[in-house]
Amino acid sequence: MTGGPQVRADASSRATLDKATEENFPVAPFFLPRAWRDDLMAVYGYARLVDDIGDGDLAPGGADARHLGVDPARADDRVVMLDAFEADLRRVFAPEGPAPAHPLLRALTPTVRRCSLTPEPFLGLIAANRQDQLVRRYETYDDLLAYCELSANPVGRLVLQITGTATAERVRRSDAVCTALQIAEHLQDVTEDLGRDRIYLPAQDMRRFHVGETDLKAKSAGAAVRSLIAYEAERAGLLLNEGTPLVGSVPGRLKLLLAGFVAGGRAALASIAAAGHDVLPGPPKPTKPRLLREVGAVLRRAHREG
Repeated sequence: MTGGPQVRADASSRATLDKATEENFPVAPFFLPRAWRDDLMAVYGYARLVDDIGDGDLAPGGADARHLGVDPARADDRVVMLDAFEADLRRVFAPEGPAPAHPLLRALTPTVRRCSLTPEPFLGLIAANRQDQLVRRYETYDDLLAYCELSANPVGRLVLQITGTATAERVRRSDAVCTALQIAEHLQDVTEDLGRDRIYLPAQDMRRFHVGETDLKAKSAGAAVRSLIAYEAERAGLLLNEGTPLVGSVPGRLKLLLAGFVAGGRAALASIAAAGHDVLPGPPKPTKPRLLREVGAVLRRAHREG
């Protein structure tokens, strides 16, 4: 039996995969080869689930806990769940042992085998979510970049490995794009993250712009908060620019996929700017027309630079 039917048969796994429509960028668009789409969705299901465990956003009912051999009464213990999830992940990379228990990890197994993926990117995502349970503030921008190295960059590296296009230079460019996407998401989600007692705005920058935590709890951002958000958005934009040559370096339909990733970041930053950098009422979301315009702009730039 393939991973696809197993995932479709499980309601909690289906709910996890359905979150792909909420992302700033396309996860596995129709124009890609079917094998790539299946592999990208398998990786997405893994990454989304580990984030949901770390954020306490699992589907109700305790199905994920039961799959991982955890008493559903302890499903809210994120450290216990992350430990159980890592143990199940390791079964993916131990073909002689028992199969993983969670449907999303069973769906991931064929992708790991077919693409010769290694455990490190997957373990990095778990490490990021463990860090989220311990670290709720970041002192410097470099500290935040180190977190993104675990929380975001592994996903781009997996995309390159799945498509057989990984090189040292492409990985470097991919890391810049993925970090920018993560920062843009943090900027969109300042209020939501604060509700979880997390702040991903560097404390050093908050002091520079005279922003205190109380300012982030307001219903609407004042001038200082808006200036801070604009500053961080500019940094994310520079990272996107650094990573954009990745798009022109790859062939065929992969170029369009990666353009979608970059454009998703550009559209997210544009939506933040359109809101006057006031992210506190709720996450500014890009429109589909805006995203399509950004895809076109990224592809034109890739063509010029190619």
